Amino acid sequence: MTRVVVTGVGVVSPYGVGVQKFWEGLAGGECAIRPITLFETDGFRSRIAGEVPRDVVSSLPASQRRSRADRFALAAAREPLADAGIQSERAQAGVIVGAVGGGMLEVEEWYWEVARSREDPRKRSALRSVLPYSHAEVVARRLRLGGPKETVVMACSSGAASLALAADLIVAGVTPLMLAGGVDSLTRICFMGFNALKLLDPEPCRPFDRDRRGMSIGEGAAFIALEDLRHARARGAKIYAEFCSGGMSTDAFHVTAPQPTAEGATRAMIEALARAGIEASGIDYVNAHGTGTPQNDATEMLALMKVFGSNGLLVSSNKSLIGHTMAAAGALEAVATMLTLAHGLVPPTAHLDHPDPEIPFDCIPHTACPANVVFAMSNSFGFGGQNVSLIFKRW
Repeated sequence: MTRVVVTGVGVVSPYGVGVQKFWEGLAGGECAIRPITLFETDGFRSRIAGEVPRDVVSSLPASQRRSRADRFALAAAREPLADAGIQSERAQAGVIVGAVGGGMLEVEEWYWEVARSREDPRKRSALRSVLPYSHAEVVARRLRLGGPKETVVMACSSGAASLALAADLIVAGVTPLMLAGGVDSLTRICFMGFNALKLLDPEPCRPFDRDRRGMSIGEGAAFIALEDLRHARARGAKIYAEFCSGGMSTDAFHVTAPQPTAEGATRAMIEALARAGIEASGIDYVNAHGTGTPQNDATEMLALMKVFGSNGLLVSSNKSLIGHTMAAAGALEAVATMLTLAHGLVPPTAHLDHPDPEIPFDCIPHTACPANVVFAMSNSFGFGGQNVSLIFKRW
């Protein structure tokens, strides 16, 4: 049986560039959700987000002609390759990128200039990277990755799905090495859309709190190097964690609303457990989707109760610290889950001042919690009922 392990990780987040900054921010409970500087927010219900700092963006590699999201992807993808010491193996390494927004931010800026009759012809180059596949293209070309190249568009579950599909390619023997992750940048259309749906909290989101009233959006990218264990051992690679399994399902219910009975989310978790060959009682921690909206949090908790009962499970939400990073969320949260395993420390859920009495789990309010975590699950539940559950094991 082929076992899949993680040998490298890379992150661009509202904390900055690099896994170390990401972990220090999460473990320290530092909320990176602040007023948006990227575009004008006057008149909107919410005016905050988990934005990658301007000075960090200006220092990222790649041409200024590439989109903001392309530059996030390239910076986050370089780190795991260097971390894993992957050089000569790049010719056989594949890449899968979970993406949604593509280069929409730059297209918005181009359109704005056209509408004001001030078009700068140089800005037309932004149209090259409008579609989500541009991220996989620039990563594969710049980093010389010669294996399979794919783009996954599954709403907010895109990043998590990319990891599960990459692991499946390794198990199927297509390639022993894959780079997989997710990326998204803030855009006006996303910000305006969630405001119009009245899903954003004017203050930093507070998942699982009794008084929660909406989500906060964010941006960033995360990639991991996934590898056949035999291949990793043969080249003496450092191993972060074992990728045990991924479970996927679709609610087939509504374009935005979660299924009230949480059947789809429940099926994804049960499938992940079955593929990993472990019982629900073996999971020590769940990195929850945890958006902070009343409906989504309640539905996710219902699914968790169906699968795990009320057994003192540890549950927390990274979105309370960095916002909902859309297509990047599942990948960023998978990295956080692996770091939780490696450090024996569960990042907190910020702003959890009044835990919802209907939620029977320890949701780690305010401060990180030391814990002996052997198996951990990371959940992503996107619009349209796109459900992905990933399971990792401590190495």
